[in-house]
Amino acid sequence: MRLDSFLKKNRIIKRRTVAKEAIEKSYVRRNGQPAKPGTKLNPGDKVEVRFANRTTTLLVKEDFSAELISENPEDHHS
Repeated sequence: MRLDSFLKKNRIIKRRTVAKEAIEKSYVRRNGQPAKPGTKLNPGDKVEVRFANRTTTLLVKEDFSAELISENPEDHHS
């Protein structure tokens, strides 16, 4: 499944066009690496989404559903 489709299917980002923009701006990473909207995901991949000063890490499951691994606010005061 494509990364942008995964984000939409799992309602992480409600529209695929918005998901595409977020990926292109490097707000979304696959296994810690920058990705493209058409990047193919595999079960077991980790997807990190940075949005609104928060990083959410998701695990791609066998059925391409998302399992929340962690959700951490970013600290900009260091």
